[in-house]
Amino acid sequence: MSSNRADIYHPLDRADLPEDTADLARYLIGRLVVRELPEGVVSGRIVETEAYVVGDAAGHGYRGMTPRNRSLFLEAGHAYVYRAYGVSWMLNVSSEGPGTGTGVLIRALEPLEGIVIMRLNRGVERLRDLARGPGRLAQALRIDRSLDGLDLCRQGPLWLATDEHQAGAIGQGIRIGIAKDADRTLRFYVRGCPFVSGPRSLNP
Repeated sequence: MSSNRADIYHPLDRADLPEDTADLARYLIGRLVVRELPEGVVSGRIVETEAYVVGDAAGHGYRGMTPRNRSLFLEAGHAYVYRAYGVSWMLNVSSEGPGTGTGVLIRALEPLEGIVIMRLNRGVERLRDLARGPGRLAQALRIDRSLDGLDLCRQGPLWLATDEHQAGAIGQGIRIGIAKDADRTLRFYVRGCPFVSGPRSLNP
């Protein structure tokens, strides 16, 4: 792998991250997720996120810290990786202050670099389906529990990076696949983007 490829991606500055979880979810739209793998660098532009805020019954931090969710309680900008329904890994970004237990789920990416690697990881060819949805995203970037607790504001095996590209108009709506606090409009996405997950009725 050429380290020069990784060096073009500049990590987000933790000081620039909004303090509010919903604001962070909106802020992350258009930023990049970068993954260093033995075969090369894989990256994608964030096009969809969900916020899990203080007092949110759908959030993993709602009932307090456990060994499983402790990374969610770190200072803003750390990875919280968990397995949903015993099947798919999910990448989240911790938010607000240490001990708060709030975060942002990265739901979908527009693939940018390392597309051949993503296709091999996913076992599919269609570009649109490589990272459209949080489980697909984690599989495409080979994200698993070993990355839980990682500082995403510094270069390493996985990090968040800046991007000069304009994300476009941002839509807001209800979150997908939850039963508790399901009416909260805490999901953010790029309007008209083919890489956003969920039915079209939720992506006007």
